[in-house]
Amino acid sequence: MAIIGVSLLMFLGIASILLYLLYIAYPKKSIVQERIESMQPRVESVRVFEAEPTKLQKFLGRLGKNVPMRPEDYGKYQKMLVAAGIKQDKIAMFMGVKLFLTIALTLTYLVFYGIPVEKDFTMRLVISIALAILGYLLPTFWLRNRLKKRQIRIFHDLPDLLDLMTICVEAGLSMDAAMIKVCDDLQFKKSPIATEIRIATNETRAGKPRLEALRDMGERTMVDDLKSFAAMLVQTEKLGTSLAQSLRIFSDSLRTIRRQMAEEAAAKTAVKLVFPLVFFIFPTILIVILGPAVIRISRFFTEM
Repeated sequence: MAIIGVSLLMFLGIASILLYLLYIAYPKKSIVQERIESMQPRVESVRVFEAEPTKLQKFLGRLGKNVPMRPEDYGKYQKMLVAAGIKQDKIAMFMGVKLFLTIALTLTYLVFYGIPVEKDFTMRLVISIALAILGYLLPTFWLRNRLKKRQIRIFHDLPDLLDLMTICVEAGLSMDAAMIKVCDDLQFKKSPIATEIRIATNETRAGKPRLEALRDMGERTMVDDLKSFAAMLVQTEKLGTSLAQSLRIFSDSLRTIRRQMAEEAAAKTAVKLVFPLVFFIFPTILIVILGPAVIRISRFFTEM
């Protein structure tokens, strides 16, 4: 009877959670809201650059708006989303994915394994809590991985982009024209740094100062090299030095840093190989070499 009571309580809890999620996803409008919407003129909005969100995205967005967050956490996730190449208005959808995975993993375990198979209530509770924590943290791990990959690609593409920009400046183009020309090159057309430069050039065309747009680009991508690039351009304009020479020196310094990082990674390889050698390769070699001798010695002592 106790098992039946616990199962009934679990079923009622799961059903109440599902009903609450449906209530959040599809809120009922009040009579006043329906009358106000009927009185407003309907204006068809044309979206050229952004596709209409799907029903799943709308559901996740409504779900994420109900997740309580501190202001510092909201700012942190917003910066990470922008640096990873995702629009900052997707933060509600991101939090909705976190909440959805938290509930979905726990319910899947309880429905398919926890309640039918697992008899120990303590173990069932521990696994449910662990799956809930895992579901909440998985989107954050994915976001950090995407952010790191994007930053690495920007770091590797920046020296080559600066070389091409140096050639354009030496050919007589201005800095803005060189940036636009570089973004149209096939090598950098799909690169994230080309996307960020296009945003900076569009901001400049809209009236924003170029140096401020470049500083915002460095802050937006969270890449220190782009921040140094903006600082270098500020010093070049203040001191009146050659722009092409400054770009060439800066790209050479970036290549030097990249070479040093490759040498550092190669030097760490010997240390990283110690653990697989000790735990996997050396025991196998010892078994192959000493195995026949051990067998012969054991046979010798058994015959005696």
